[in-house]
Amino acid sequence: METKIGKVTHYFKHINVAVLDLSAELKVGETVRFLGHSADFTQTIDSMEIEHQKVQSAGPAKEVALKTIQPVHEGTEVLKVT
Repeated sequence: METKIGKVTHYFKHINVAVLDLSAELKVGETVRFLGHSADFTQTIDSMEIEHQKVQSAGPAKEVALKTIQPVHEGTEVLKVT
């Protein structure tokens, strides 16, 4: 089952980092699917940061940064896989 938990607001291609605007909680170790114009892949969250500080979880209305295994674009949907 997949539940939408946010979207990509920025992507830094030189370091493969996406910034996500969350609408639901996300924790390290969970699996997410990136689904958008040129992206459709699943990955497990190894680490996340808020304001350059590592966090284990983040809730709604937070912006988190995380490394992605493939490039994504602004507006790409993020779905939690359960």
